[in-house]
Amino acid sequence: MPKNNNKKIFDGLISKTKIYLIIIAVLLIFICSLNIKYWLLAILVYFVILIYAYFSNKKRKAELSEHLQDLTVHVDKVAKNTLINSPFPLIIIETNGNMIWKSTKFVEEFASSDINNTLNDLLKEIKLEIENNEENPEKTIYKEAEIGSKIYEILGKYTKSKEEYMLTLYFIDKTNNIELEQKYDESQICIGVIMIDNYEEMNQRIEDEEKPALLAQIEKNLYDWAATFEGLIIKSERDTFICIFEKKYLPILEENKFSILDTMKELETSDKMPITLSISISNEGDSNYEKYKSAQAGVDIALGRGGDQAVVREEGKYNFFGGKSQEVEKRTKVKARIVSTALQELMQEAKNVMIMGHTNADIDSMGSSMGLYRLAKSLNVEAYIINNSEGISLQSFIETAKEEKEYAESIINKSEALAKVTPETLLIIVDTHKQTYVEVPELLEETTKIVVIDHHRKSPDYIENAILTFHEVYASSASELVTEILEYAQKEIELTTIEAESLYAGIMMDTKNFTFKTGVRTFEAAAYLRKCGIDIIKVKKWFQSDLKTYNKISKIVENAEIINDTIGISIYTESDKDANIICAKAADELLTISDITASFVLGKLGDKICISGRSIGDINVQVILEKLRRWRAHYPCWCTSRRNDNGRS
Repeated sequence: MPKNNNKKIFDGLISKTKIYLIIIAVLLIFICSLNIKYWLLAILVYFVILIYAYFSNKKRKAELSEHLQDLTVHVDKVAKNTLINSPFPLIIIETNGNMIWKSTKFVEEFASSDINNTLNDLLKEIKLEIENNEENPEKTIYKEAEIGSKIYEILGKYTKSKEEYMLTLYFIDKTNNIELEQKYDESQICIGVIMIDNYEEMNQRIEDEEKPALLAQIEKNLYDWAATFEGLIIKSERDTFICIFEKKYLPILEENKFSILDTMKELETSDKMPITLSISISNEGDSNYEKYKSAQAGVDIALGRGGDQAVVREEGKYNFFGGKSQEVEKRTKVKARIVSTALQELMQEAKNVMIMGHTNADIDSMGSSMGLYRLAKSLNVEAYIINNSEGISLQSFIETAKEEKEYAESIINKSEALAKVTPETLLIIVDTHKQTYVEVPELLEETTKIVVIDHHRKSPDYIENAILTFHEVYASSASELVTEILEYAQKEIELTTIEAESLYAGIMMDTKNFTFKTGVRTFEAAAYLRKCGIDIIKVKKWFQSDLKTYNKISKIVENAEIINDTIGISIYTESDKDANIICAKAADELLTISDITASFVLGKLGDKICISGRSIGDINVQVILEKLRRWRAHYPCWCTSRRNDNGRS
């Protein structure tokens, strides 16, 4: 026991004796004051008491000192035995690597492992932390390290010892706990929803006698696939199945890229129609019901991206697998009619209507905006088109539009839009469904009445709180969707010439002059617009590039490199505010070269790097550029645009 503690005990003993002597002295003085003849006797008695107290304290002090010394020896012995025989590996070491002492358990535990490298790395890390916190030092150490095949939690304290710090470290084996946690995590349930994309088309196109055998084969393939990962498949509807399995099998499914997608496409039908699936898997949620609802939301994303793919929701992110098939037109006019009716009701209930497209707006975005603007005005509702983009892509068209007084006042910028928006405003988003890709993202927070009309493959950052969504990935363009809405309006819509021409131009641009991703419905929409008396030559002039821009595009094409005989890659080296538009046009131009089925053009857009990808073959540039988009979370200087002209855009 420390000497300071002994001294305190002895001092306390002496202090108590002094108090007693003072009390006795006071009593004797009081007695003497009553009778003076007792003073001699009182002095004698008090002197005897003093002698007794002196020798008594001396004896008790000696006995107490002997007891404390004996106790100190025993405590030190127990402490030393505890350190030496600690159930945990224990060392005392200086930050310079000088080993002062180590327990028997430490020697036994790490006899067969190379502990020195781990200790050196650990000491460097601790020393750096101590130096960085000298003003407010943290004396407690908590680290985790893998030593050999085990994982240890390292706890301890440090004190200043001359020039170095001395550390006392305990090594606690956490391997079993971690393995138990991992085993528990792997045993968690994943819930999936599997949907046959083209079930209705299959029923319509396949002979009746072939249907039972085909449906049985589809179900057998699903059950056989589930058996490979001990999963359970339950049929919930004609074209929908629920899949339940343990989380430990999810990495295996991802590694195999959900092979069931390819297995289904190998099924032979009489009309050679491929069978495709949309799969959504989720392990997020506190309950199985929440996981099921999350998986259901994932199916909408898979279908919105064209189907034939798997969507996995993990740690707040979506991972995509598959998606190689070309979309097949399967829209019905019933949905367009329902959306048209609902949209008109929303417009009539709103205080005003604001329509905006995506950043760096193109003619499809502007054309569909103008079509919806005319619908709102036909219902006597105040409406505005938000355009905050400037550049060569729309410069000629905007100048033409603003020659009309109506559009000079109705096309507004960001600041004007924020000033006019209210909670009662109906906000319509066209040609995009991404929260971060709209012209003015701030408007999404100003109103809850949001409508989305888009034709692009669905992305994870879609606008979730829309009260009406018309998202058809099978459509050629947003202008085609808006034209159908106008066709089914409750009252006849009289489009102005420039409105009809802008809608027609939007369809032309996204279909490359009715060459790619063009279905029957596309031509029907174009025919409706032609009846409005459009000037095709005037429309074509909007797509013309000036000589300076054309020369830039030609130089990019000239400098292109061909990879694997089919992929064209080029770089636009100039700093240009319209770099994204020029790169997109150059990527389109590269596809006109024979044997090139995919093209990528990179350029500088301010402090960012933009890349445009185009495809007319089996290469899915969407999948490639989505991986680049994931990098953008770590490298914000990237921006991408892409179009698969084989139907995926």
